[in-house]
Amino acid sequence: MNYNNAKFKTSYGKFEQIPPPERTEIAFSGRSNVGKSSLINKIFNRKNLARVSATPGKTATINFYELENIYIVDLPGYGYAKVSKSEKAAWNKLIGGYLGSERELGLVFQLIDFRHSPTADDISMVNYLIDDEFPFVIVLTKADKLSKKQREERRAALKTELPCAEDITIIEFSAETGEGVEEIRSIIEEIADD
Repeated sequence: MNYNNAKFKTSYGKFEQIPPPERTEIAFSGRSNVGKSSLINKIFNRKNLARVSATPGKTATINFYELENIYIVDLPGYGYAKVSKSEKAAWNKLIGGYLGSERELGLVFQLIDFRHSPTADDISMVNYLIDDEFPFVIVLTKADKLSKKQREERRAALKTELPCAEDITIIEFSAETGEGVEEIRSIIEEIADD
């Protein structure tokens, strides 16, 4: 799979705008500023394919990227406190509409900041994915920011913090060092080959 050929396809701000699925989709979900755009850029070997912002809550659209026979779908970040109730409601409708519709969803990469306990929104999302039987993998972002000891502590804590943690594939990832990229790519390729 040639990741360098990935290209931005389109973005949608309202669920009603999204056309029916035409190929397998792999979605990236997570709270605002968890590093979804950085991860997508790292997978595609690009600096600015997905726009990275220091301001949380910047991605308010669902962005589709074309990669050979699949779409990579960047969902808007959830859980950012400094947006209006109407914006939050619009995001919820967009994300909920996308996940609740009949998409050809091969997998959801659920991103969680490795440095902190999962937020209530993260736990809700994981429970939603479990309850609705979506195939998903958890990606722990910003792994390079933790020492070896801190990582061990966070790993142990996650066993009690995450529902069904022992049954979930968990990948530690760093956009800085590239740790976890090959593992994520091999999962994407497996889904693309199905």
